[in-house]
Amino acid sequence: MKHVVKILSLVVAVSAFWIVLLQAAIVPQSHTWLLPIYFVVSLGCYGLLMVGIGIMKFPTCPQEAVLLNHDIAEAKDFLSTNGIDIGTY
Repeated sequence: MKHVVKILSLVVAVSAFWIVLLQAAIVPQSHTWLLPIYFVVSLGCYGLLMVGIGIMKFPTCPQEAVLLNHDIAEAKDFLSTNGIDIGTY
């Protein structure tokens, strides 16, 4: 919920800034109309950055890896006793 509020407040702030630029004519109108495109591209880059950081910070669980390897070995034994050849997979 915090990210939604942050993104919505950013959208409102950028929209207000864009309207002020349109009304005040400080920046040429041809540049002002491109601001929403820049905002959408920036928001996409921010999203990709957050996904990348989330992947880099993903926790490793060594005890869960051991349990998973145990379950895999148990499944291989079960399948081989039932006559199913799984090879080296």
